[in-house]
Amino acid sequence: MKIAVVDYGSGNLASASRALALAAERAGIDASVTVTADPAVVGAADRIVLPGQGAFADCAAGLEAVAGMRDAIQTATSGGTPFLGICVGMQLMAERGLEHTVTPGFGWIKGDVAEMPAAGLRLPQMGWNGLDFVPGSHPLLEGLEPGDHVYFVHSYALVQGAPSETIATTDYGGTIPAIVVAGNRAGTQFHVEKSQDVGIRLLSNFLRWAP
Repeated sequence: MKIAVVDYGSGNLASASRALALAAERAGIDASVTVTADPAVVGAADRIVLPGQGAFADCAAGLEAVAGMRDAIQTATSGGTPFLGICVGMQLMAERGLEHTVTPGFGWIKGDVAEMPAAGLRLPQMGWNGLDFVPGSHPLLEGLEPGDHVYFVHSYALVQGAPSETIATTDYGGTIPAIVVAGNRAGTQFHVEKSQDVGIRLLSNFLRWAP
């Protein structure tokens, strides 16, 4: 299995690639993990992972700055290649980002990315928080339990999304989408690569996933 981690100047590339390698090992999958800014490598991959951290607009601009990358991701995923967006990588799946300015996303999932209300709570949400989901409702959740904790760092979140595209949430001054899925494209608002065994299990599920 060829796993491409997209390098566009944003995201925990080294930790994401290490976590994916460990997830493949635990799942018994013979895999190579490549951190790449080459659209051809991304287009030929069996799995595409898009990390992201920082502002939505900056990440969108960084992706556009890598000639051919956005088109390569669009074409490959339209053809069925499983995709995982991490943190801002997940947010880029939405229709728009509303951080500082209006920035178009991929438009793969319904909704915008807007500042979290989180009345009386500190922003960014930084640290461990529990997941809420229906056990057995999606292959990406296999082996996970409601209440399992994962690691978040974000001030913005998906709003007005489609309930059918949200398979797990967390609570931080209200319900926040934590894992979204639309067809073969999935995303986690939290950092799977920093979420220890729960994150590795989810990555293993992603590598086994046959949407």
